[in-house]
Amino acid sequence: MGISESELRRCLIEAIALAETSIPPDVEEMIRKAYETEESDVGRTQLRAILENIKIARENRLPICQDTGLLGFIVEIGDRFPMRLSRIRKVLEEAVVEATRAVPLRPNAIDFWAEKNTGNNVGKGIPAIHFEPVEGDGLRIVVFPKGGGSSYVAKLYSVPPARGLAGVTEAVIRAVYDAGPKPCPPTFLGVGIGGTEDLAVFLAKKALINRMNENSPDEKIRSLERLIVEKANALGIGPMGLGGKWTVLNARIEWACRHPATFLVGVVFNCWALRRAFLEVRDEEISIYQ
Repeated sequence: MGISESELRRCLIEAIALAETSIPPDVEEMIRKAYETEESDVGRTQLRAILENIKIARENRLPICQDTGLLGFIVEIGDRFPMRLSRIRKVLEEAVVEATRAVPLRPNAIDFWAEKNTGNNVGKGIPAIHFEPVEGDGLRIVVFPKGGGSSYVAKLYSVPPARGLAGVTEAVIRAVYDAGPKPCPPTFLGVGIGGTEDLAVFLAKKALINRMNENSPDEKIRSLERLIVEKANALGIGPMGLGGKWTVLNARIEWACRHPATFLVGVVFNCWALRRAFLEVRDEEISIYQ
C-alpha cells in the first residue's frame, strides 16, 4: 500500500521541528568537549552560553537560533519507491509552509526582484532540494536548515593543480581566516574537493551531514581533516571571534575526480548550531532521527 502523502508530510514537519530545536548528539558532544578543554576564560563563557542555549531550546522545543535558515533537503530515493519525484517535491514544499507556521520558523525566503519576503520559506528555488537516485524501494531525506551567517562566508577556490593537497589546506585556512567571527565560531567545516564548480560546493555542503564526532575511515582523508582543524585553531580566532583555542570543531571532506587542468575546492561553514535530521522510509515504516 505504501506511505501516503499526508503521512509523509506529517513526518517531515516533525523532522523539520527536530532539526530546528534539537542539536544532534554528535554536534553537542563536540561543543561540550570544546567547553571542557577551552583555555580562554572568555571562550569558556561563550561555550557555556551555547550549551545553555541548546538545553533551553531542546526542553522547550524552541528554535535553537533566531535565524532558522533556509531549508534544504537531500533526497535519496530508491528506483522502486512508489512516489513520483514531483509529488515528493510538492510534499516537501507543503511541509516547509506548515512547519514555518507550527514550529515556528522565521520566514527567510526573499524574492529580491519583487523586494518582498514570501512569508512561508517557499519561493523560486527554495527550499533547495537535491535528488539522488539509489537502488531499492526506500527513501531517505536529509533535513538541513542553513543559516545566513555561515552561508555568507562560503568560498570556492581554484587551486593550481601543482600545489596539490597543500594548496587545498592553504585555501581552507584562508577561508577560515577571512571569515573571522562572521560565521559564529566555533564552526564546522565542510570541504568539497574536485569535480566541477557546482559539484565542489555541493560536496562541501554534503560533507556537513557526516558525523562530527568522528573523521573519515580513509587514512589520507582523515589526516587532511585533522590537519585542517589543527591549522584553523592555530589562528586563535576562538569562540564568537573573541579569542581562544576552538575556532573550528571539526572538518569533514567529500571529493570527486577532478579535471587535469583544475583543482577545485569548496568550503562551506556551519556555525556551532549544525542543524540536521533524517527521515527514512523502509518497509512502509517511517523513522526520524539525528
